[in-house]
Amino acid sequence: MATALAVGLMPIAAAAQSMSPMRGEVNSFTDVFAVRVFPANPYDQKIRVEIHVYDQDFQPVAARISPSAFQLASQASRPVLVVVPFGGAAERKVRICTESIPFPNQQTQIKAQICGKFFGHRKS
Repeated sequence: MATALAVGLMPIAAAAQSMSPMRGEVNSFTDVFAVRVFPANPYDQKIRVEIHVYDQDFQPVAARISPSAFQLASQASRPVLVVVPFGGAAERKVRICTESIPFPNQQTQIKAQICGKFFGHRKS
C-alpha cells in the first residue's frame, strides 16, 4: 500500500469545540494524501464526534477516516487520520470537518461543525 505524507500539530486548548490544525498543505508522491487532525472537546461533558470530508463546494469526498465517529471525553483530544484520494488530479482542496452529534434525550440538541481547509499536491 502506498504511503502518503501526513501533517499534524498538537491540539491547542480553546473555549469552544475545536480541531487542529485548521489549515495545511501536503505534498505526496502517491495517489492519496494524508492529514492527521486533532478534534478537541472543551466542554464539561463528553460529546459524540463524527469526522467528514468535503470538497470546496461541501460535496462529500470518499476519504478514509480513522476513526470516523467516536465519543470524546470532557477536556480531551484525540488524533484522527484522514486519507484523501487525488481522483486523478494533481492538486485537491478539501475541508475536513469535526461535527459534534447531540446525544439522544439530552437538553441540548445543537449540532456543531468546525472545518479546516487542506490542500494536497501530487508530486511526480
